[in-house]
Amino acid sequence: MDTNRLSARKVDVSNGNNKVLIADDHESTIEHLGEVLGDWGYQVITVEDGEEAWDILQRDDAPRMAILDRRMPGMDGLEIVRRVREQSQEPYIYILLLTVYDQEKHLVAGLNAGADDYIVKPFRSHELQARLEAGKRILEIQEDLIQTRDQLHSQATTDAATGLWNRAAILEILDRELDRGIRKGEPIGLAMIDLDDFKQINDSYGHPAGDKVLLECGQRMRNCVRTYDATGRYGGDEFLTVHPGCDLEQAVMLGERLRRVIAKETVMVGKAPLWVTASAGVVSSELFPEAGADELIALADEALYVAKRSGRNRLEIAERFADP
Repeated sequence: MDTNRLSARKVDVSNGNNKVLIADDHESTIEHLGEVLGDWGYQVITVEDGEEAWDILQRDDAPRMAILDRRMPGMDGLEIVRRVREQSQEPYIYILLLTVYDQEKHLVAGLNAGADDYIVKPFRSHELQARLEAGKRILEIQEDLIQTRDQLHSQATTDAATGLWNRAAILEILDRELDRGIRKGEPIGLAMIDLDDFKQINDSYGHPAGDKVLLECGQRMRNCVRTYDATGRYGGDEFLTVHPGCDLEQAVMLGERLRRVIAKETVMVGKAPLWVTASAGVVSSELFPEAGADELIALADEALYVAKRSGRNRLEIAERFADP
């Protein structure tokens, strides 16, 4: 082994990718690697068998980098690599295989299994450091790609004015929850919420005031429903909420809660307090088990407009429009 480990420069591990798992059944190898990586600023976790290494890599706070011995008791490094890659997990784990076998067939087998690189024992410190730094760069690139992907997904699914799901996203959620409800034999509740006299707010106070009202009412609704409910802007001043597992009674309760939370407090637009109310139409697939998403939306929308015609600031139930 290279004993000139102290001559290798200390790497910058300030970005958080500094936790490394070392798995080897030779105590001397673990001790030496642990000392070297510790001097470079890495946080080292060491184990002596493959089963324990695999358990650690399943944790939510698993190390982002791993150095695994090619042959270990319990589970060898190749098997661990295969299992990690089969999961296609995020964030990515950069894996180096540590082996005494320098024959080409063994190295190729490790890379084919999904290892990112390898180190042949006895290892040289500068070679190991170069491979770890390459791994850090790959992890950083992946983090940037994930962040960009998530930002693009958010832009594609989020309504800019309210921060809620946009129309396409809330409809996709509805379709997914309907499919799940059918598989599990559970109903889905739906509510259409429409702000009363919203055009007058825009006409009297301007569109920036209308945007403030949309934002505030949207946030109130999102904060008052269950964590697994979904709230989206359907269009204009109309909102659609999806409530998995809700029969009619539960859907009405949630729809009434949404209606009441909007009118509970005024919305401040500059120094002007505006009292905003909403009307709601509610439906549950409990009463319409054969209905698809479009039909349920149409039923809730019809109930909503009955509420509008009946004086606003009220809730109507789609069961009243069911065929006898």
